[in-house]
Amino acid sequence: MTFAKDFSLSALIAGFVSVLVGFTSAGVIVFQAAQSLGASPEEIGSWIWALGLGMGLTSILLSWRYKMPVVTAWSTPGAALLIPAASGVSMAEGIGAFLVCAALITLCGFTGWFERAINLIPLPLASAMLAGVLLRFGLNVFVAMQTQFVMTFTMFCVYLLVRQAVPRYTILAALIVGGLIAGGQGLLQLEVVKWQLAQPVFTTPQFSVTAIIGIALPLFVVTMASQNVPGVATIRAFGYNTPISPLIGWTGVATLILAPFGAFAINLAAITAAITMGKEAHEDADKRYIAAMAAGVFYIIVGIFGATVVGLFSALPEELVLTIAGLALLSTIGKSLAIALSEENEREAALVTFLVTASGMALLNIGSAFWGIVAGALVVGSRRLMSRRRTPRP
Repeated sequence: MTFAKDFSLSALIAGFVSVLVGFTSAGVIVFQAAQSLGASPEEIGSWIWALGLGMGLTSILLSWRYKMPVVTAWSTPGAALLIPAASGVSMAEGIGAFLVCAALITLCGFTGWFERAINLIPLPLASAMLAGVLLRFGLNVFVAMQTQFVMTFTMFCVYLLVRQAVPRYTILAALIVGGLIAGGQGLLQLEVVKWQLAQPVFTTPQFSVTAIIGIALPLFVVTMASQNVPGVATIRAFGYNTPISPLIGWTGVATLILAPFGAFAINLAAITAAITMGKEAHEDADKRYIAAMAAGVFYIIVGIFGATVVGLFSALPEELVLTIAGLALLSTIGKSLAIALSEENEREAALVTFLVTASGMALLNIGSAFWGIVAGALVVGSRRLMSRRRTPRP
C-alpha cells in the first residue's frame, strides 16, 4: 500500500493550492479563447470538462507511474494566442487545428526529439528561467499588501511563524487564516456561485489550411517553447530525473483524445508544478508525487463541475489567491536562484536568462521563458567562442 503510506495532508493541500492557482490565474483566458471561436455556454463548460479530465488523468497516471510529481496544465499562452488568431475561424476548424497541434506534440514527444533538444540546456540556465517565471508570484505577495494589508500581512506573518514550527502545514495555515479574515471582511463573494455539472459537447473537426497555419502551428510552437520548456526546467531544477519523452508524448495523446470536446493543448506545468515539488508538499522528495496526484483529482473535480468550481475560485478575493500562490513558491524561487548563480562560469548567462524571463517580453507570440533561454545561450556561446579565439594554436 505505497499510496496510503506516502499520503500526507500537506501533499493534499499542495495539490489543492496548485489547482487553485492554475484556474484562478488563467481560467478567464480559456473562457475568452472559447468565446473567440463562437463557443456557447455549454461548449465553454465542455472545454473546462475536457481540460480538467485531461490534466487530471495525466497528472495522476504519470505521477503514479514514475513515483515523481508530474503536473500538467493547459497552455495559457496558447489560449491567449487563440483570442486574436481565431478571428473568422469556426469552432469545427478550430477543433481540427487542435488535433493537428496534438499530433505534432505526440510526435515530438515519443520520438525523443524534444528531450534531445532540452538536454542541451545547462542546469543554471534552466534554474534561472524558472526563477524568472516565478518571480512575479513572489512579488505579488507584497503588491497585494497595498490593497488588502491586514489580510495579506497576517498571512505572511503566519507563514513565517508556522514555517519554523511545522513547515509541512505552512501553506494550509496561511490559507485558513486568509480565508477567515476574508470572510470577516465580507470579501468572499459566495452568492455568485451556482452549482451545475458540465456536459461534454462533441464537435466534428474540419481541417482547413487557414486554421492549420493560423492556429495549429503557432499553438504547437507556443506550447512547446513557452510551456513544455519551463515545465521540464521545473522538473530538473528539483532534481527529478523523470523521462521527458513519454511525458510530452502522453500529453499529446490526451489532447488528441479530448480535442473534439475543447481540450486545445495539454502540456507540462511549471508554476503549478513547482507548488507540488517544494518542501511544503512533503519533506521527503520521494513522497511529493502524492501532491501531483492530488492536483490531478482536483483537476477532475473542477472539470466535472465546470464553471461552478471556476466561479467558486473566483469568489475568493484576488489578493488572497496572489498571496497564497506567492508564499507557496517563495522557497522554490530561492532555490532556483541559488542553483542559477552557483557556477561562476555560467553566472552571467544565468543572470541574463533570469532578467529576460522575468521581463515578460513576448516576441512572435512566444513567451519570455523561451527567449530567456535563447538569450542565455547567446551569452554562453559568445563566451565559448571568445575563449577559443584566445587559446593559442600549437
